Amino acid sequence: MDSKGIVSKTIALSKYGIENGNVNYQLSPKKLQKITIEKGQGEETKNGVLAIKTGKFTGRSPKDRFIVEDEVTKDQVWWGDINIPFSASKFDKLYNKVTKYLSAKELYVRDAYACADPQYRLNIRVINEYPWSNMFAYNMFLRPSEEDLEKFEEDWVVINAPGFKANPEVDGTRQENFAILNFNKKIALIGGTGYTGEIKKGIFSALNLILPVYKNTLPMHCSANVGEQEDTAIFFGLSGTGKTTLSADPKRKLIGDDEHGWSPEDKIFNFEGGCYAKVINLSKENEPDIFQAIKPGAILENIVFKDGEVDYSDTSITQNTRVSYPIDHIQNIQKPSVGENPKNIFFLTADAFGVLPPLSKLNPGQAAYHFISGYTAKVAGTEEGINEPKPSFSACFGAPFMPLHPTKYAEMLSAKMKKANVNVWLVNTGWTGGPYGIGERMKLKYTRAMIDAALAGVFENINFEKEESFGLEIPKECPNVPSEVLKPRNTWSDKEAYDEKAEHLANSFVKNFEKFEKYANPEILAGGPVNYEYNS
Repeated sequence: MDSKGIVSKTIALSKYGIENGNVNYQLSPKKLQKITIEKGQGEETKNGVLAIKTGKFTGRSPKDRFIVEDEVTKDQVWWGDINIPFSASKFDKLYNKVTKYLSAKELYVRDAYACADPQYRLNIRVINEYPWSNMFAYNMFLRPSEEDLEKFEEDWVVINAPGFKANPEVDGTRQENFAILNFNKKIALIGGTGYTGEIKKGIFSALNLILPVYKNTLPMHCSANVGEQEDTAIFFGLSGTGKTTLSADPKRKLIGDDEHGWSPEDKIFNFEGGCYAKVINLSKENEPDIFQAIKPGAILENIVFKDGEVDYSDTSITQNTRVSYPIDHIQNIQKPSVGENPKNIFFLTADAFGVLPPLSKLNPGQAAYHFISGYTAKVAGTEEGINEPKPSFSACFGAPFMPLHPTKYAEMLSAKMKKANVNVWLVNTGWTGGPYGIGERMKLKYTRAMIDAALAGVFENINFEKEESFGLEIPKECPNVPSEVLKPRNTWSDKEAYDEKAEHLANSFVKNFEKFEKYANPEILAGGPVNYEYNS
């Protein structure tokens, strides 16, 4: 690497159909930040952190994510509203238009890899139109050594052209933006959107087919950490449920905050080299590790700041304000990002109806049922048109990124959980004392105390009682948590109102699970709400 932060290696892009591009290869984050500022594409906060705006799209666009249907994917992928087919011929035509658009432009190229376990490593070449997108790739993927770069050969290519807008009538897209996976050509093609999350989720989606089909490895949308006794814990959860917050524990080493694999060798390994955290209402008191990780090298997305000071409570651009940073911005990390078989698995949900217990222990059938369901709730303001709490189900806590049928992942998880004799917990980080608008959000200190108790084995010596609607086992006591908080019905002043909400939520679970029931065995079906029968 020379004094300008450039690796002394030339990269030709003509093999991708990109001609006469001015290639900036493997630039340092400092150099990329400088170029971003010079081009007027970003600003710096008072403490030197790059702040950018992603444009029209401030989040993923699931309806504009496609998979090319060909001989590789035709019989493997679970086609439908989540995995939308795209023809190979239309992909080729669109690809040629994108590469022609990128030709003769100044481009930013980065070689990186995914999967911290060398046995499962996926080499990735990322070609970006914008410098800050390339800086994001530096933050989020694993960073090869100079020696690795000299002999680097890519397995997959990500081509990222936010400024290119598709013509839906001609190109076969739904609108001007798109994210398309081609498993035959091993290309992730992204255009029309500056939202950086599409880059990392494109590779995550690819791994979610590659690993289970070809490597007998379970991919998981989860965070993970490890304690002093090498006891690994996994945290599944959808956006906003506390995955990143709860896994960043000063008493435990962080393996990763979002994407992991569980290998046949009984190892948990991070896919990524960084963290991509929501920063809405971020505070130093509640989330010190994330707060302190926002230093030069990090990228803040779609935040509002005045006189260089960030206002994390301002959601005028989006509710989905975010930060990306290399994982070593967190002090207490596992090196390399690999752990042993988990001892505890936590399913995180933000139940806005105030029905589910703050912590309950799941049997194997319940664990499979709740994993396939992937429940959380959307509250007013998170999406256009949502004015009251709405149940939200995302199979395997990551349906938008799962090319295979959810039961494939559930079967793998169930087998691994039984083999490892792991404890599985359902944790409600949502509302207590009533639904959203009446009750209050569960105190973070209570959630942390319950998770700490589970990790320490405290509940092995505590009695449990069964909750009536879902048959969940609730501990009767927990250190540093008021006992009345543990049983949600006790926190409601109007017990009949609680019963009505509980029945409403149970019905939502049952209705959602109808599409999975013919694939589920009796043990899994019995893991759902009490006294509800399926047709099968």
